[in-house]
Parts: sequence; C-alpha cells; structure tokens
Amino acid sequence: MKATFEINLTSRKTLELFLDKHTLSQLNTIPEGFSNNIIWNIGHIIVVQQLLVHHLSGLPMYVSDELVAKYRKGTKPEHTVTQEEVAEIKSLLFSTVEQTQLDFQNNRFQEYTEFTTMTGYHITSAKDAMEFNNYHEALHTGIIMQIQKFLLH
Repeated sequence: MKATFEINLTSRKTLELFLDKHTLSQLNTIPEGFSNNIIWNIGHIIVVQQLLVHHLSGLPMYVSDELVAKYRKGTKPEHTVTQEEVAEIKSLLFSTVEQTQLDFQNNRFQEYTEFTTMTGYHITSAKDAMEFNNYHEALHTGIIMQIQKFLLH
C-alpha cells in the first residue's frame, strides 16, 4: 500500500497546484462544451475516494453529507463555490488521505460491500478501492487539464 498512498499524495499535490494558481472565478467557470468546472472535479475526487473506501467498508467518512450531496457521481455544479468552500476542499485534499492511511495502518477495513465501477472493474476490498481511486483521480486530473486550457486562452 506504500506506493498506492505515495501515488495518491502526488495526485493531491497536483490538485492543490490547480487550486493555488486559479482565481475563484476560474475555479467556478464551466467552459463551453464541459458539464463541470475545476473545483467540482476536485470536490468530486475527494468525495468519491471517501465513498469507495470508507462508505463501502461501513466506516464513517471524513467528509460531510453536504459535500457528498454536491460532489458525488451524477452531480454537477449547482452553485458558485465560495472561497471558504475552496479552503475546506483544499484542507480535505490531504486530511482525507492521511486519515485513510491511518485507518489502513490500524486495520480498520474489515468488511467491504463489493462494487463494480462504470468501467467494469470489480472492487472487492478497501485496498482494491484505494488502488482504483488513483485511476479515478488521474481521469479527473486530465479533465481539469482540459478545462484549464480553456481558461487560459
């Protein structure tokens, strides 16, 4: 699991750079042809990791029900995100990974409700979920990179 978490932290550092280098307006902008924005993608990444790893393991999540409702699969930006919400999302980038890593170290993941992703990948454990999560984060990081190109021109 060491490599899985190193990859995940590298992903989160990249996401933090997107938050740091864009204005609030840019984070909230949905370019033509897209259905979401940078901040939605980052919130979505955090929420999905918590749902895949903790929720399906029957453990409490480290994100609020409100954030889950805003950023889970099937949602789209319905509001303009405030600077306070950006700060919350930014703090969750790392705190959720750190907590998840501690939970693995403390063997908290004993049960798992198996799940098949939209891509057809069947997840049978929290370990599988964390590994699949890195793929999911990479997909959304790619989308963020595409959105960013529209913001800079």
